[in-house]
Parts: sequence; structure tokens; C-alpha cells
Amino acid sequence: MIGWGDVYKVVAATAPLYFALLLGYGSVRWWRIFTREQCDAVNRLVAFFALPFFTFEFTLHTDPFQVNYRAVAADVVSKAVIVAAIAVWARFHRGVDGAGAWAITSFSLSTLTNSLVVGVPMARAMYGEWAQQLVVQLSVFQAIVWLTLLLFVLEVRKAAIGMYIVPAESASSPEAVIKGGGVDVEAANGEAAAAVVGVGRPTVWRLFKTVAHKLALNPNTYASFVGITWACVANRLHIELPSVLEGSVLIMSKSGTGMAMFSMGLFMAQQEKILACGPSLAALGLALKFALGPAAMAVGSIAVGLRGDVLRVAIIQAALPQSITSFIFAKEYGLHADVLSTA
Repeated sequence: MIGWGDVYKVVAATAPLYFALLLGYGSVRWWRIFTREQCDAVNRLVAFFALPFFTFEFTLHTDPFQVNYRAVAADVVSKAVIVAAIAVWARFHRGVDGAGAWAITSFSLSTLTNSLVVGVPMARAMYGEWAQQLVVQLSVFQAIVWLTLLLFVLEVRKAAIGMYIVPAESASSPEAVIKGGGVDVEAANGEAAAAVVGVGRPTVWRLFKTVAHKLALNPNTYASFVGITWACVANRLHIELPSVLEGSVLIMSKSGTGMAMFSMGLFMAQQEKILACGPSLAALGLALKFALGPAAMAVGSIAVGLRGDVLRVAIIQAALPQSITSFIFAKEYGLHADVLSTA
């Protein structure tokens, strides 16, 4: 049973996030402090500095040798179930414009959760220290595998779009939009269709080189892998990160979630409505987040033999609110940021 003190702990952990979001919203809607270009710059700062340090900081303090591998296996099975469901949907909607883009967004909505900020205090309040550690482990796995996979797919999509089109002499070419980031690529391509010409299907090797180059320049690619590598070494040899390095990482990582929510507030203030995507897409997002995600996790957990409170914690963490990082990536790569901001 959750007492009022436990409820307060959850509220105390989440309320500062919405304070940052409100400040971002007011900075554009009420006080007119930032222009649209400056808002894009803030999001880019978060995507390439604040979030990588945040991911690195919480990853390097985990203990890889105390992982509940059965829970991790359940997470993998649940993601496989969701990918299979999305693949079936995409197969029957191949002729629909943007079906691939919606498949990526659906995966983000149904699988990626804000487990560190919301899940950790909630799990601790409901089940205790062991549940908190389980949620942290799944958060680290999400950062290492699923967010990296999302980043890879977004880069593939961005590179493929860039190879299929050649900029016309017009300044409104979507290639410029794609390079700049932050603008919905689907909409940009539709508006500038008359200004581009097709160049044929790109080769797999050319696509691979382009994506590999982009990922090599993206600090999010390294953050989780370097963090978990250090965690393995530190826990095996019983050493700690030097205080100078620890302080350098912390000063940037502490800004991660706050700046991400601030950037989301900036984005929401630029929209005409609070529900920027409309009520129908908002309802779809709710169904994916709070129905498909937990249901798939239940299937995966039962399949690998999770029972009792561990099963309950696994399902609860799958029903947590949307990952802030997925919104930042969606905004940076111009892919349905309005839907993810509503989520």
C-alpha cells in the first residue's frame, strides 16, 4: 500500500520537471525571449551536450554484475513483440505516406519510458530498494540498447531521405532543412516536392558510410557504452572515478532532464494548441503508451518466467510516461515531435 509520504516523494521528484517545462513555455508564449531559431539551438544543446552527459553519469554508477538478467530478457522479448506488431501494421500500410516514420514513432511511444525520473521514486515507494535497483537496471539497458537503436534508425532515415533528393537552386530545398535539423522532415519534403528531383535508390554501402559517419560524430553514441565500460572496470577493480572528472561530468549531467523539459516547453509554446498533434493522435499515443507497452511487457515477463512482485514492477515501469530523450531526438531529427511532446 502506498502512503501519502510515498506519494509526496513521487510528486517531489516529478514537479521540478514541469517547473522547467513551464519556464520554457513562458519564455516563448508570454515573455517572447527566444526566437524559433534560438529554440532550435537550445534543443541542439540538449541533444549533443546535456543528454550525453546525463546518460554517461547514471550509467557509470550502475553495477553490471548485479543485473537481473531475467528482467532484461523480458524487456527484450517485449520489444520484439512490439516490433513484430509494428512490422505487421507497416506491411499492410506500405502504400501510406510516412508509414515508416510512423513505425519509428510508434516504437518510441510504446517502449521508451521516463523510468529514471518517475520510475525510480515510484518503484521505491511501492516495493522498496530492490525495485528501485531493478528500474535503474532497465533504464541503463534502455540507454545502451534501445535509445542507441532509435538513434541509428533516425540517422538511417535521415541519410536515406538526403540521398533520394537533390537540392534545387531554390533556397527552400529540404536538404538544407535536413542538415539543420529540428524541422519536421515529412512536412518539409511535401512542401518542397516541386523543387527536388529523384536520383534513384541509394546503395546500401553508401547509406552505411553516411550513417556510420554521423553516429561517429554524435556523443550520444559513446555516452552509454563508455559509461558501462567504466562501470564494469570500477566494480571489478573496486576503484572510483577521480573527483575532478566526477565533478566535470556532474556539472553537465545535472542539467540534462531540466534542459530537456525546458526545450519541450519551448516547442509547445510554438504550437497553436497545447495538444499540438490533435486529440485523435493524442488518444493513439495514450493507447500505445499505456496499453500496448505494458501488455507486451506482461507477455515478455511471463514468457521468461517472472512472477510475483518482480512481474508487477516490470509491468509498472513499462507504463511510465514517455522518455524525454525520445522527444529531444524527435525534435532534432524532425519526426513527429508534436506527438511526442503531447505524450
